[in-house]
Amino acid sequence: MIDNLQYNTERNLLAIPEYGRHIHKMIQQVMAEPDKEQRNKQAQAIIGIMGNLNPHLRDVADFQHKLWDQLFIMSDFELDVDAPFPKPDPEVLAAPPTPLEYPQSYPKYRFYGNNIKGMIDVLVGWEEGELKQALTYVIANHMKKCFLNWNKDTVEDQVIFNHLAELSDGKIVIKAEDEPLTNSENLIRLTNKRFAKGGRNNKHKKYRNPKQRRK
Repeated sequence: MIDNLQYNTERNLLAIPEYGRHIHKMIQQVMAEPDKEQRNKQAQAIIGIMGNLNPHLRDVADFQHKLWDQLFIMSDFELDVDAPFPKPDPEVLAAPPTPLEYPQSYPKYRFYGNNIKGMIDVLVGWEEGELKQALTYVIANHMKKCFLNWNKDTVEDQVIFNHLAELSDGKIVIKAEDEPLTNSENLIRLTNKRFAKGGRNNKHKKYRNPKQRRK
C-alpha cells in the first residue's frame, strides 16, 4: 500500500491550481478522446463544472470567454474542440506584462502637491469671469494652507501669488491689494482643530479603582 502512494511532488504541475487536480485529469481524458463530437460534449460539461465555482457569473458572456481560455490553458493549448471563442495565443499569454508608468513630474514646490498643479493647469484654460476668479482664490487659499503645513509660520499673500503665477507660467497674476487671502492664524487654527478633533477620541480615560471611595 505504501508503494502505491502518490505525492504531489511526483505529479505533473497544475496549470491553474485553483481548479484542482480532478479538473486537470478530466481535461486529459477529453484530450485522449478520438471522437471530436464526444470531445465537444465533454468540454461543455467541464465548462459547466468550472462555472459552478462561480454560479453568479457562469452565464455572463465575458466570464464564459474566460472559462474557455482557462480550459485551453490547462490543456497546454492542445485541446481540439469547437469553442464559441477563439483559442488564446500562447505567445500573448507568455509575454511579460507592460511596465507600469509612474508619474515623473517633479514639481518645484512639492509641499503644494501635484493636485494643485493639475488644478492650476485646468484653471488656465477657463474663460475669464466670476467663476474663474472665485476658483483662483480657492486655489490660492489652499496653497497658503499647504505652505503653512510645511512651514508653521506666517506667510505673506504676495508669496503665494508669486508661486501661483510661477506655476501657471505667468498666466494667472494676482496682486496682494486686490483681495486678501484667509488669515494665516485662522488657517493654522483650523488645521490644529482638525487634528485635535481626530485625536480626542484616542485619549485614554483616567483609570479609577472601583474599590476607591469617593471623597
